[in-house]
Amino acid sequence: MKALLNMARPLYVSVPLLLGLLLGGCGKSWYLASYERDISSATGAIETARDDAHRAAAYTKRGDAYSEKARYSRAFKLISPEEYARQFGLAIKDHDQAIALDPASAEAYYRRGQAYYDRAVLEVVVNGTLVGSKSDCKFWFDPAIADFKKAIERDARHDRAWDMLGLTHETMGELDQAISEYTQEMALNPLGKSRLADAYCERGGSNQKEKKYDAAMADYEKSIENGANADGCSCDPYNPLLGLYAEDRRYDQGWEVVHKALKSGKWIAPEWLARLQKESGRRN
Repeated sequence: MKALLNMARPLYVSVPLLLGLLLGGCGKSWYLASYERDISSATGAIETARDDAHRAAAYTKRGDAYSEKARYSRAFKLISPEEYARQFGLAIKDHDQAIALDPASAEAYYRRGQAYYDRAVLEVVVNGTLVGSKSDCKFWFDPAIADFKKAIERDARHDRAWDMLGLTHETMGELDQAISEYTQEMALNPLGKSRLADAYCERGGSNQKEKKYDAAMADYEKSIENGANADGCSCDPYNPLLGLYAEDRRYDQGWEVVHKALKSGKWIAPEWLARLQKESGRRN
């Protein structure tokens, strides 16, 4: 599952939110003022736009600013849930207007989908874990999924839409769909490969819990093939895969995992390495 607020592993912390945490009250005031400036600037652009395409782009920009201001304020508990819903409604109203003016725009659908995703994260993700029933989570994430799909229908090479579609499905634990979407993204953006490595690793963990050991091993191998980071912030396929191979007495394959890990600078648990050395009768 993904962590609270978008870009690197499972949900991200945006730069404004991170800096707000670091800078405290002054930083919060500065960022809120910056969102107000963006709203004012976009309002002026709406009023002076020379055609529908430019007017739609301005509505999208203002929708983004409303959404980010609302999300930022809610994340730091500066506003009530009711006020957040009101401000979020302003964002969606602008995104709807942008789509009405330029319905062929993949970017307009993508940006509205991002707003829906961001709200969903605030509503149903706590400490990196989904809360509530499956139907509750679908209620919040389904509008984002629908918009990312519409963006891709209009531009199949919109790599950020593929990324967010995969991230949304991964957040919901729908790893088969996420893997398919990250595979599409990988052909357009190198980020897709690291996303894919994590998704395979997560699915490997799920299969291992369900005692589907062959499927788990295949997924962990796929994760390694795609360059799994295993850096403490992402899923680690090396140690669980080594454990499965050791349990199954597949020592040669276990040593292959160790060699791949060491070659790429990844950590191997000393207890697993000691067990492999003892049971295989080898030192490397």
